[in-house]
Amino acid sequence: PIWSPDGKTIAYLQSSSNENFTMYGVDILAVVSKDGGQPKLLSKSLDRPLTNIRWSKDGLYIAALMEDDRQSNVIAFNVQTGKDSKLSTGDRATFGLELNPANGNWVTLMSEPHLPFELFALENGNNRRLTFVQDSFLAPLQLPTVEGFKSKSKDGTIVSGILYKPANAEPGKKLPLILYVHGGPVGQDDYEFDIIPQIIASGGYAVAQVNYRGSSGRGVDFTRAIYADWGNKEVMDLIGAADYLIAQGIADETRMGIGGWSYGGILTDYTIATDTRFKAGCSGAGSALQLS
Repeated sequence: PIWSPDGKTIAYLQSSSNENFTMYGVDILAVVSKDGGQPKLLSKSLDRPLTNIRWSKDGLYIAALMEDDRQSNVIAFNVQTGKDSKLSTGDRATFGLELNPANGNWVTLMSEPHLPFELFALENGNNRRLTFVQDSFLAPLQLPTVEGFKSKSKDGTIVSGILYKPANAEPGKKLPLILYVHGGPVGQDDYEFDIIPQIIASGGYAVAQVNYRGSSGRGVDFTRAIYADWGNKEVMDLIGAADYLIAQGIADETRMGIGGWSYGGILTDYTIATDTRFKAGCSGAGSALQLS
């Protein structure tokens, strides 16, 4: 919980669930008077997870980081009306948010697919880059291409993903495909500089990150869809993404692999047990027999 500048109101993050324990909820921004009473839920209607809540200098609004379908940006909530407005937009990931008390603007860490995290000042909706520490690292590199895609699973669910391809990929030539699966399961692959798929793609592969059901950034229902049903809908979504990339002429169906860490390892196990087209699997810190 954090206090308003005038000390009269408390802001905090409240779970969307009333269950004693759940991993599938989202955190909702709430405010309540220091004297108690009924909390006001400012972000409930958005159905998106928030982190890093901070009061504005004048106490009129609260800023936070919000995940939304592969993006992570800064959003503000008017404390009186509950109206929200985006302070930053675009295909990027934002990590960390602090107020500059001198002028009331914000300082953030931001990353984009071809830019590792750097400090930015967020001023009147504009991002002004403050640091350039990654430039020397990036200068000699030829980075893969990175683009978002959406695929349809066999039950009709639309699933979002991110595709990496070698910078020198020959147009029209099919590539060996690696599904690189995130852990969690609650979390998302987003538009940040992710060095592992960058390295794999630079070795000549197409690399697909798939935000399968159970991922965050698409609302509580999407996240909770796998409750007590592991290895079903998520595998359907991973296979659907692979089928889409094959149909688009991007992936070579005869040369496919899959890997991930933690829940990504678990889904690697489930997927290779479901679909024999995958020629190799790398299950990092996964588990294969849940009852034991």
